[in-house]
Amino acid sequence: MNDTAGRIPDDAHAPVETLYRGRWLTLRQRGRWEYVERNNPGGAVIILAVTPEDRVLFVEQYRVPILQRTIEMPAGLVGDLAEQEGEGALIAAVRELEEETGYRCGRIEFIHEGPSSSGMSTEMIAFARARDLVKVGPGGGDESEDIIVHEVPRSAAGAWLFARAAEGYSIDPKLFAGLWFLEHGGPDGEPSTEA
Repeated sequence: MNDTAGRIPDDAHAPVETLYRGRWLTLRQRGRWEYVERNNPGGAVIILAVTPEDRVLFVEQYRVPILQRTIEMPAGLVGDLAEQEGEGALIAAVRELEEETGYRCGRIEFIHEGPSSSGMSTEMIAFARARDLVKVGPGGGDESEDIIVHEVPRSAAGAWLFARAAEGYSIDPKLFAGLWFLEHGGPDGEPSTEA
């Protein structure tokens, strides 16, 4: 047995120093650890959405930090604008789903929350399941985004993602967690058979 299991490192008690504060992110240091914080305290939300035709919704966009086109699930920041201050993850999920994909959901449910990259960031990401989808607009994101929406048969989603990776797209690994949640349900463990 590892005798250091459960030990809290000395760095956890070190004072926090702000190295840089930008509009959206702050770079901090605690002991030897450098990490980033989002300046909005709400974190982010990933939306698991399947159309009535049993097609999973994915979004494609260019991501400047990695200089690459990515395939992701619809997602967004929670409470990132002044008029959205105090909104919760589920409200943000409804808003982002319609903005990015053009689909409105009849109901939304919380699935799970965890860190996006616990060694680099304080950001927490929630997964939400959108149900009873209805197409109400074109999607594509807001004026700062150029999002392409993909509707992929659920049964072929994994293979489709690997094919996009072979073409040079960056595939967010959290997509595979999202696909697992679609098949196995949320905290209650019930499979998600509803399209």
